[in-house]
Amino acid sequence: MNKGKYSVIGVMSGTSLDGIDIVHVQFYLEPQWQFKVLKAETIQYTSYWKQALQALVDLKPEALEVLDKAYTVYLAGIIKGFVQKHKIEHVDAVCSHGHTALHKPEQGITYQIGNREEIATYLDHRVVCNFRVQDVALGGQGAPLVPIGDALLFSNYDFCLNLGGFANISLQEAHIRIAYDVCPVNIVLNHYARLLGLDYDAEGKLASKGQLHQGLLEALNALPFYQELPPKSLGLEWVTAQIFPLLKSFQLEIKDVLRTFCEHVAIQISKTINVKSKASVLITGGGAYNYFLLERIKAHTTNTIICPNADIIEFKEAIIFGCLGILKLRDEINCLKSVTGASKDHSSGEIYSPLPDKF
Repeated sequence: MNKGKYSVIGVMSGTSLDGIDIVHVQFYLEPQWQFKVLKAETIQYTSYWKQALQALVDLKPEALEVLDKAYTVYLAGIIKGFVQKHKIEHVDAVCSHGHTALHKPEQGITYQIGNREEIATYLDHRVVCNFRVQDVALGGQGAPLVPIGDALLFSNYDFCLNLGGFANISLQEAHIRIAYDVCPVNIVLNHYARLLGLDYDAEGKLASKGQLHQGLLEALNALPFYQELPPKSLGLEWVTAQIFPLLKSFQLEIKDVLRTFCEHVAIQISKTINVKSKASVLITGGGAYNYFLLERIKAHTTNTIICPNADIIEFKEAIIFGCLGILKLRDEINCLKSVTGASKDHSSGEIYSPLPDKF
């Protein structure tokens, strides 16, 4: 029998490589889903793992499996350290996204490392993970997965916009949840900041000092992806093949690349949110702290931009993956065909239990 209260650990690692977001959350069904964040923390990647994850797209299948095994051990250690540090005594499940290594849904491929069955035994906890594979098998994009959580937990906003490695958005349209990836954000901005020895462009200060390059801006906005209709999603492979070569070809100073790319992001986002007027836009993800980017988004819209408290800004995706895990445990829909393009709504993910005396 399903219960009305759950204690879970939600875990998310995004393509921007900001770190591993981990939250301890309680969810209540009364009668709508409510949540309370008890503990939240972002664990920074070591230099080894940051370099290894940046190079994922170049790995052959055999090497990727070896890395997957090692990352599963590493991720389990991070989660176990979080549980011990915060003296968390009971969880119904650890709900983990893993880290995306390959995402080519048009070829029926999506692969998130850290989702191996043995992670449950390493943690000695039930684990719900591998949320994308089933959706791709059903003809979907396997992304984005967060919108069902937006619908259940943040329905009082017209748009839920996450500014992470990629910008993704969800909204309710004619009683149907629609969501899709809008454009790259931090996966590009952080890449160029790292060329200057920085982890990221704090508050967008470097970008604010750059010059807007109209030619590059027009070339970015003309990329075919932006003419496609949803459902649609982006991955590191697309950025590597389409964005980085284009940016490099203009041979600009880094601050000018940052300035121009921020403008590009703002324009693509404004196209999305300006389909409604007097709308409320909830902004979360690391990009919510890029004040220059927010300034440029506001310059292109009259809608109300809302930045919530730090727990929501930084950990919304991890919170929602906790929610997705609960829905899977309850055998309830956690993946929407209206969002991913799959053949049907479904309950996605794998449930793994610890194996006794396995290791």
